[in-house]
Amino acid sequence: MQNFTNELTLTLNRRAFLRRNTAGIGMAALTSLLQESQASEKPSTPTGGLHFPAKAKRIIYLSQSGAPSQLDLFDYKPGLKKFHKTELPDSIRRGQRLTGMTSGQKSFPIAASMYQFARHGESGTWMSELLPHTAKIADELCVVKSLYTEAINHDPAITFLQTGSIQAGRPSMGSWISYGLGSENRDLPTFVALTSGAGGQPLYDRLWGSGFLPTRHQGVKFRRSSDPVLFLSNPPGIDQQTRRDMLDDLGELNRLSLQQKGDPEIATRISQYELAFRMQTSIPELADLSEETSATFELYGEQAKQPGTYAANCLLARRLAERGVRFIQLYHRGWDHHLNLPTKIRQLTEETDQATAALILDLKQRGMLDDTLVVWAGEFGRTVYCQGTLTATNYGRDHHPRCFTVWAAGGGMKPGMTFGQTDDFSYNITENPLPVHDLNATILHCLGIDHKKLTYKFQGRDYRLTDVHGNVIQQLLS
Repeated sequence: MQNFTNELTLTLNRRAFLRRNTAGIGMAALTSLLQESQASEKPSTPTGGLHFPAKAKRIIYLSQSGAPSQLDLFDYKPGLKKFHKTELPDSIRRGQRLTGMTSGQKSFPIAASMYQFARHGESGTWMSELLPHTAKIADELCVVKSLYTEAINHDPAITFLQTGSIQAGRPSMGSWISYGLGSENRDLPTFVALTSGAGGQPLYDRLWGSGFLPTRHQGVKFRRSSDPVLFLSNPPGIDQQTRRDMLDDLGELNRLSLQQKGDPEIATRISQYELAFRMQTSIPELADLSEETSATFELYGEQAKQPGTYAANCLLARRLAERGVRFIQLYHRGWDHHLNLPTKIRQLTEETDQATAALILDLKQRGMLDDTLVVWAGEFGRTVYCQGTLTATNYGRDHHPRCFTVWAAGGGMKPGMTFGQTDDFSYNITENPLPVHDLNATILHCLGIDHKKLTYKFQGRDYRLTDVHGNVIQQLLS
């Protein structure tokens, strides 16, 4: 992105200056802030990115919170039917760690998926009957069946996927990208988080937090209503000019405090107040779906008319992407199917399948898929053995970090391909194992970022999203 190197140099120089000096630091921080604000108003160059030409300008990350079962959606294992209800061989388990929820089970019966699978598209990608809409976009997808993670429980696993560490406190991917690339729209946040669904695992605000990065890079969570940002509207009796005058006076007080204390976070506060003022105009326009056609709602489904649903958030994600928001994170809860999986997974796919496919099709018909990277992922996979009682029509699956399926579309990922393979039990990886750090390094590469060079010094050492790991997987790139 144009001016990024200069902006990054200014930012780093400012931080070094603030560490070494006590006089005049407030004005220096404020001057740099204003320079960044002016730079953000300029359009990006065609190449984009930080270290080399980018394919993607933005990311829409569809996080399926709770961990969907790869065995029932993507990882077709027809041979399991003959082993149904038999014990999972010890040679497959290999003494691997189990959760506390199944480690005490005396039996580990194999539960073959009860759903039909078929090949779709020219790519012949295998998909379950639960995903009829996603099946129609099979040739747009880069499906990875060999992702694995270090964590076996939800909170550390989703934290690891989003921040590169199982421990809380690191910046989220969206914050890293905001820090690395900046904004394309000064009137909207660089990073937006949207939530939907019910039940299952909680979603903590730190999942879209900035960690040790400056707080202006944290995600802004939109509420599940037609008024997405709380307290954005003026209260009764306050008109726009009064609000402007109040912010001007508040800004002067903050500038005095900045000069006295030299805390760069005060400069962030000034910037965020100004962004909030501009959002009073940009957010109502964003949330107003009256300009959307009936064909659009038919594409996404009727739920797209209901704020806070997954379908509505997918449509909102497209609108945010159109307006230059860099990173849009959708979290949909409810995928944690330890028991009654057949009933619950059908409900979740009915909530998400049509809108997910619609988002890809909508981006493509608007000419945006080439420079928008869409990622669909849960935090880990599900076991082939049944948790609880296995019957002819019911089963559950426990957490399984050893292999799971994710997919990406657009933005530099190779379409119509399947990467990696698992064994006949979808328990161990047999081809092209892919650690989470490699996935994140490849995502950053699509944005033109060298994951080894996007760093931030904190507590005496340089940190990055991929920590000290990560390789770009060239086979995934178009």
